[in-house]
Amino acid sequence: MTSPGTGRRAEYAAATRQAILQTARELFTERGYFETRVEDIARAARVAVPTVYAAAGGKSGLLRTLIEDGVRAAEAGDIYERIAAQTDPEALLRMIVAGTRNEFDKWSPMMRQATAAAPQDAGIRETVTTAHTSLRQGLNAVAARLGELDALRPDVSVERAADILWYFLNNASYFALTDDCGWPLDRSVEWLYQGLSTALLPS
Repeated sequence: MTSPGTGRRAEYAAATRQAILQTARELFTERGYFETRVEDIARAARVAVPTVYAAAGGKSGLLRTLIEDGVRAAEAGDIYERIAAQTDPEALLRMIVAGTRNEFDKWSPMMRQATAAAPQDAGIRETVTTAHTSLRQGLNAVAARLGELDALRPDVSVERAADILWYFLNNASYFALTDDCGWPLDRSVEWLYQGLSTALLPS
């Protein structure tokens, strides 16, 4: 049986780790990954530097953990059940575009930092690949459901539909529209939906 003291220590350790992760997320977003030092995270979180390393293995470990937590949170939802339950192709596209919009809005600061750091860190590259794989699996499910509904254009296979969904809804597309083109996110989302409708659904 766990003693009260042991339970309190575990709760304190979990709370400390969460505070370190939250602090790292804020500093990575405000300053950038390369400009943030472990010492900065420790100072802002009010812990010792070794505690930061123990929490997630240092700066790159913190960034990987933040992205991985986001992937797990997204996968823990009922998105696959919601995809399977859709019977209206247009509503399905609206739903998946809205879902990727919400994830981009929430995680784009971290993905921006991860993309910048990936060329120099194999662990972060692997984490970015994991995030992309998770998104592709969801988009593959959307393409398969559109195929089941016989809702794809005659010249578009399920496999091609999955590629088209990825082209429109991956992070790079959102970054191109919002960062490079300067479009508001809502305008970007509507354009992505219209483009997907034209590319995937019969006239």
